[in-house]
Amino acid sequence: MVRYAQIIRLRHDQEQDYIRHHAEVWPAVLQTIADCNIRNYSIFLRNGLLFAYFEYHGTDYTADMRRMAECPHTQRWWKIMDPMQMPAEDAAPGEHWSSLREVFHFAGPPVAHAVPNSHADANPSAAKLP
Repeated sequence: MVRYAQIIRLRHDQEQDYIRHHAEVWPAVLQTIADCNIRNYSIFLRNGLLFAYFEYHGTDYTADMRRMAECPHTQRWWKIMDPMQMPAEDAAPGEHWSSLREVFHFAGPPVAHAVPNSHADANPSAAKLP
């Protein structure tokens, strides 16, 4: 698995539309993302800057990105999204989303999973960890 982080600027007057569209991403676009081996994909927004994070679980990133770009549903989605965005000020010529270099990562120790509250309410002893 490879972690990716990218940034792009969002046009101020497009913020509400961008948020609204991403609250209702088309199922075909989400399926293409999954089919292209992307998992744990999030986009964050702060002061007109979009920050995307995703994890790639495939073996040929270039081929998967080409497959994504060839998807007609994704092409239609991008035609809506692209005018809402502007490359970062220091973007390379022709670069849309600018990649970020990872400088730190801490996975941490495994997390013990608690029993959901609904089970604990029905059986209080179920909430106790061994």
